[in-house]
Amino acid sequence: MYEITYPQFDPVLVEIGPLVIRWYALAYIAGIIGGWRLALRMVQTPRLWEGYPYPAAAQKRKHAKPQAPILPEHIDDFLVWATLGIILGGRIGFVLFYNLPYYLSNPIEIFYVWQGGMAFHGGLAGMVIAIVLFARSRSINMFSLGDLIATVAPLGYFFGRLANFINGELWGRAADVPWAMVFPRDELGIARHPSQLYQAAIDGALLFTIVLVAVYRFQTLRRPGLTIGIFLTGYGCARFFTENFREPDPQLGYLIGNWLTMGMTLSLPMIVAGIWFIWRANAEPPLGTRAVDKASAKQD
Repeated sequence: MYEITYPQFDPVLVEIGPLVIRWYALAYIAGIIGGWRLALRMVQTPRLWEGYPYPAAAQKRKHAKPQAPILPEHIDDFLVWATLGIILGGRIGFVLFYNLPYYLSNPIEIFYVWQGGMAFHGGLAGMVIAIVLFARSRSINMFSLGDLIATVAPLGYFFGRLANFINGELWGRAADVPWAMVFPRDELGIARHPSQLYQAAIDGALLFTIVLVAVYRFQTLRRPGLTIGIFLTGYGCARFFTENFREPDPQLGYLIGNWLTMGMTLSLPMIVAGIWFIWRANAEPPLGTRAVDKASAKQD
């Protein structure tokens, strides 16, 4: 059996007295800040928003540039909402979907976030709630805000899976491939797929590239909700595939037979929802076309 040595990492990056900074926390910070900066850049890129109705003042200017329906200050304000949605949703999702009996017996440990235990699907649900509530409070298009978040979400996922690898957790199934690894915390001590890296590359980096190409090359932001659909469908399919290499959580095991995991089960509704978002977005003409049609109707 082939295997390579797992590189030993200290899960603690910096420790100064009571101050402890872990790689896992740094991954969340990098994902949130990176997503925030990219979202700001997108709302400040006029060509991505061609077709959106201009503000009243801009309509009077002959050469007015397209303007995003979401302002940079909206992105700044949403940062706190997004952070709370990710952390609260991720933790609650893990408790409900992955280890509910344990936490019912030890409810105080629900708040021990520093011990790990976050679920991506729960974080996604928390983010959806944050988007809806924030959009309503600011009277902005929730689908357009969701499109922005869907574009940057794979970036955060990428950093999160790298942190899982550094922590030596959520490893893969037994494998005899040349790059298989023995993870120090694995009691069985067998060579396994480094599935954290698979998911970082496919569910994270590859999906991030696909969504960016859709936004910048095909201007999917002109169809509110389309980018959401691409992300949901893409992630659901990618996660379903990469779950075939990941060892299921020991407290759950396989849900059906020797193949269906909780991650796969939670990804199926994402695929269905993503297809619906894509259908809905394509059922309407692009925003630029709508503006032209309305202008023609007024002239007639």
